[in-house]
Amino acid sequence: MTLSPTIPMDIRRRLTDIGNAEDDGIDLADAALVLAAADRPGVPMEPYRRHLKSLAAEVRAYVGQAEDEADDETGADLDLRIEALVQVIVRRYGYGGGEDVFDDLDAANLMRVIDSRSGLPVALGIIFMATGRALGWAITGLDFPGRFLIRLDAGGMRKIIDPFGGGAVVEAADMRDMFKAVAGNHVELMPIHYRDASNRGILLRLQNNIKSRLVRRQRWEDVLETIEAMVLFAPSETELWRELGLLHAKLDHVKDAVRALEEYLCRTGGEDGRYNTSKLLQELRTKLN
Repeated sequence: MTLSPTIPMDIRRRLTDIGNAEDDGIDLADAALVLAAADRPGVPMEPYRRHLKSLAAEVRAYVGQAEDEADDETGADLDLRIEALVQVIVRRYGYGGGEDVFDDLDAANLMRVIDSRSGLPVALGIIFMATGRALGWAITGLDFPGRFLIRLDAGGMRKIIDPFGGGAVVEAADMRDMFKAVAGNHVELMPIHYRDASNRGILLRLQNNIKSRLVRRQRWEDVLETIEAMVLFAPSETELWRELGLLHAKLDHVKDAVRALEEYLCRTGGEDGRYNTSKLLQELRTKLN
């Protein structure tokens, strides 16, 4: 399938490599920088990598963890680790976000987030997670709706942190209030909302933020580019292929629509959407004849 010419070839190759990797083999922050570079062709990634390394080095120094020291040898307790993340990332470097970021496309681009020190919850969460993981800490994102949260484990204890809320610790009652604000008062928080988010899932969440804002602005060519990037790093997400095909059809890219919808039908195992997709595919193939 022909991909958008605005995605540089080297970025396409890197995204394809991410798509072929096992989830636990994905370097989350580096993958987010690759996605950011797709929107900023020619901007080098190395200064941003160095910045992330600096954050980790300063947090390491704060908790007194030697560079060659394994995580379970540090003795640093959970509260000290959270304090270190907040003091370095939020206080020293000024990372945060206000309500204005939710309308800002740059707030999901990790390069621009690092430049401005302001971003969406998921982008700030990636900063926190990259810092903790560089030190070998057990830190992960949660598949929580509405607000991206992270969980840090240490010494047999765990706490949930809100990167967008200045690194505040979130209790169960807080999560319940957050959830009801999004889902409504009639819906209750379930164990599924505490489950770990995969690295690929976090990248999809990052890009979905961009996609939804572009859709609202009806910037269809940019939406197309965003979905194409998502397909490269998450090829097993079958609905993305259908979405890509429908958008190509909307833009009258008939050949690409046919290829994307054929890929969707090959990958999907369920019947939902198959009939309508097959019908559209027939109509598109007729246009090619």
